[in-house]
Amino acid sequence: MEKSLVVGIQEKPSSLGKWVLLSLQHVFAMFGATVLVPLLTGLDVGVALVASGIGTIIYIICTKGKAPVYLGSSFAYIAAIIGSVITSANALNVMVAGQVHTFTSIWGDGELLYGVMDAVNDGVFEFKDVFSSAFVGLIVVGLIYIIVAIIIKFVGSGWLKKLLPPVVIGPMIIIIGLGLAPVAISSAGLNGGSGWQVPLVAFITFSTVVGISLLGKGFFKIVPFLIAILTGYLVATAFGLVDFSTFGNYSFVQVPNFTIIGTYAINWTAVLTFAPIAFVTIAEHIGDHTVLGEICGEDFITDPGLDKTLLGDGIATALSGALGGPANTTYGENTGVVAMTKVGSVYVTGLAAVFAICLGFFGYIQAFITSIPWAVIGGMTIVLYGLIAGNGVKVLIKSKVDLANMRNLVIVATMLVIGLGGASLPLNDAVSLTGMSLAAVIGIALNALFNVFESKGWLQD
Repeated sequence: MEKSLVVGIQEKPSSLGKWVLLSLQHVFAMFGATVLVPLLTGLDVGVALVASGIGTIIYIICTKGKAPVYLGSSFAYIAAIIGSVITSANALNVMVAGQVHTFTSIWGDGELLYGVMDAVNDGVFEFKDVFSSAFVGLIVVGLIYIIVAIIIKFVGSGWLKKLLPPVVIGPMIIIIGLGLAPVAISSAGLNGGSGWQVPLVAFITFSTVVGISLLGKGFFKIVPFLIAILTGYLVATAFGLVDFSTFGNYSFVQVPNFTIIGTYAINWTAVLTFAPIAFVTIAEHIGDHTVLGEICGEDFITDPGLDKTLLGDGIATALSGALGGPANTTYGENTGVVAMTKVGSVYVTGLAAVFAICLGFFGYIQAFITSIPWAVIGGMTIVLYGLIAGNGVKVLIKSKVDLANMRNLVIVATMLVIGLGGASLPLNDAVSLTGMSLAAVIGIALNALFNVFESKGWLQD
């Protein structure tokens, strides 16, 4: 591999000023996506930023500073978090207007739709009552990473590729993205009853994301979501869609909401929902490190090795869940910064992590994020959720999965229908496999079964 970095992985920038500026670029690159996850799921923005920073530092320590990776909030677990929280809320049998209320969303619209976070803010139940199961699920994800890292250290990673080939990973990613499509459509006001302002703001936000992604140059191309948030926010303000009263609930220095610590509740349905997704993000982890290695002229899969990179990512995710934050993952946006600047210094990503921790205690940042209208979120998530699903298709294409082969087609088709059709398989009175988790189990089982059939010569192409 050709080494083309102007500042090496374990080198410091030549001056403090350059060091700070280079680190701030990483902060701007990760900010939009990192805060979008808690905004969509009801998690605390401050906790997400703090967990992101601490997680990155943990990763640097575990890999002995050999890979310039930044860890931010993972989009892969959005549907699992939302589903777990809504399930927990409905189990409380909350009375609204004299009858048991069925929650269908995290956030309400201030009118007809009453969301989980509306009930939390109204004191109907506490944050921990509905989020603790989700956080246990995220902690389990981190533990799965750690277990896989230990296995890889002793026996290698070949078993992982056999367990989860592209024909299984691709549909899993597609299900994650398309499963969230109704949320994006509703937020963008495209399901009727929202007037013309909401769809217009959503369209402008959508156009900003797409325009910058396609036409942007240099650093702007790396931060489309951040620019779209700011653009959509300004337009929404002009239409009177921004509620500035939220700023009165925050101070300049605001301690993040760490109240979830010590209140975890094990829910096996939630655990079974989160666990299969861990293997999807492990596959993404491997891909991201391969790409970053090409940029830096290094083989990160070998040195520091997958066992160490997965260990760092796993500990970071488990800690984030324990603090009340989302799962962490390697960030392509920050890989883009390394590619653009040719600066691969872990000192730069490390200082960016420190800045993220500090931002987590800046109350007005949290107030701004909380005040972003759903019209803006809807415009961005139409692109975002579509991109997630598109990445699943890309996995199938890049890996040259032959869908003319009935074996592969059956696996993909079955997983998509099970994952998107609302399927549920009760294991007992308290535990069930649903949606993506059920699709993943069936996909893995079908792949293993067909492998046996092929080995016996029972299948034909």
